[in-house]
Amino acid sequence: MTDDVWKRAEPDSPCVKLCVIHPKARICMGCFRSLEEIASWGSLDTDARRSLMAELPARASQVKGRRR
Repeated sequence: MTDDVWKRAEPDSPCVKLCVIHPKARICMGCFRSLEEIASWGSLDTDARRSLMAELPARASQVKGRRR
């Protein structure tokens, strides 16, 4: 028996389990999403998820400080 039934053709969450919101930038220091984006992730369609994922790397420069 396999778990293929549970597989989806959608992007995985960008969460890296480092959930700390930067006080000024108001984005997560782990995945670079806003609280609103984190909360709505489950209801986004595949295209919206891919679009958001493409934006995240550029947000890293907004967060100063250490990322563990």
